[in-house]
Amino acid sequence: MPDRGEGPGRDEGGARFVSGSILRHVVVMSATGSVGLMAIFAVDLLSLFYVSKLGDPALTAAVGFASIVQFFAIAINIGVMIAAGALVSRAIGAHDPAGARRIATSVTVHGVIASGVLAAFLLAVLDPLLSAIGAEGHTHDVARRYLWISLPSNLLLGPGMLFTGLLRAVGAAREAMFVTLGGAIVTVFVDPLLIFGFGLGVDGAALAVCVARLVFIAIGWAGVRRYRLLEAPRPDAILGDLPLVTRIALPAVLTNLAPSVASAFVTHALSGFGPPAIAGNVVIERLAPVAFCGLFAMSGSIGPILGQNWGAGRFDRMRGVLQVGAGVTALYVVFVWLLLALARAPLAGAFELTGVAAELFGFFCLVSGPVWFFNGLLFLANASFNNLGFPFLSTLLNWGRATLGTVPPALVGAAWYGPEGVIAGTGIGSIAFGVAGLALAFRTVGRLERGTRIEAAPALDAPTADEAVQAAPSSGMSL
Repeated sequence: MPDRGEGPGRDEGGARFVSGSILRHVVVMSATGSVGLMAIFAVDLLSLFYVSKLGDPALTAAVGFASIVQFFAIAINIGVMIAAGALVSRAIGAHDPAGARRIATSVTVHGVIASGVLAAFLLAVLDPLLSAIGAEGHTHDVARRYLWISLPSNLLLGPGMLFTGLLRAVGAAREAMFVTLGGAIVTVFVDPLLIFGFGLGVDGAALAVCVARLVFIAIGWAGVRRYRLLEAPRPDAILGDLPLVTRIALPAVLTNLAPSVASAFVTHALSGFGPPAIAGNVVIERLAPVAFCGLFAMSGSIGPILGQNWGAGRFDRMRGVLQVGAGVTALYVVFVWLLLALARAPLAGAFELTGVAAELFGFFCLVSGPVWFFNGLLFLANASFNNLGFPFLSTLLNWGRATLGTVPPALVGAAWYGPEGVIAGTGIGSIAFGVAGLALAFRTVGRLERGTRIEAAPALDAPTADEAVQAAPSSGMSL
């Protein structure tokens, strides 16, 4: 186990976000987070690129169906990660290193157990779950085989994600980046070797996922040891901290499941238009996180910044974080939107998209900008709600968008305009929730500053969360 030093992170783990330029903190944390996320999402996209070169749209569709199931696992893992990072960042901001180590250790044990139980449950309900989201015939069989290979490695992914949350909580953005970047680099070489070199096809892509997650957890473990974030597990602390962690993780999980449910519904709606429509949407769901990974990273980065400043009572800086985040979101989205619009035809050709698939992909590139701006605002709002003791506001907004903002407009769009109507309908549904989320986030900071009694007092024994709920990546229209 790690050495017991005077506190997590040595000098690097202090409350570094309570002073200095807010813009610099947001940009630095977001930039380093973007590199790691870009690596993960780009490798997923590259893996899909290899699968598309196998020449069978049904295989591409199968990977898409498998990804939907994986999204459910990732959503729950993120909930545990949020609980860990939240309490650790708050403890550090309040200068309580012993409490930070205790919480980090307890939630690591909780995370390992939850990851194993989750993988077993998903495998038990795999067949009806795949059928429910529209997988049929050969596509169903390939997706099922892919998941039987890759899902057990969730036992590695869960703790690995948790370690990145702990590292970001102490401001170790570079080390958190190395965790995700390391697994991605390994996959770049392993993926084509298994898919083409050994002739394993889609099964090779699933095996490459397992290899990446093994590297992921190994580098993460090294990082948390360096920052002395863990101690020898104590059963009394593990059990005693469980209610505290659950009060944060449960609403975070519920919040994060909403986009996964919305993505599953969109996939089901598009399945009525055949495998080509599913194949086009799969490419969208893999490309969108790569293109807009900065929004995921930025919403995650403001969590520790908000947590430390709340611990220090700096409400002015908390409002500043939201203002800076919204401004950077707008600039980033405009830039990416322009690139997607210009590159839509070459990208469609690279992934062997033709007909309906190419039309759907091109439509996404043309309309993605405005939708992702409002998605970004909601990501920022989720970060503030989770961090400031209002996690169920995130749950309410995300489920509102996943139901009222997704199902009716998607059904209407499908009936009137076909596959493009599904994408456009779910995109329109995100606008109101993005605006409402950011407005409520500013109001939340104001309530805290006025000293209004809220559900989570600023003490370590009350639940908060440090990171925006980073929804399982999907088309961006149903996030």
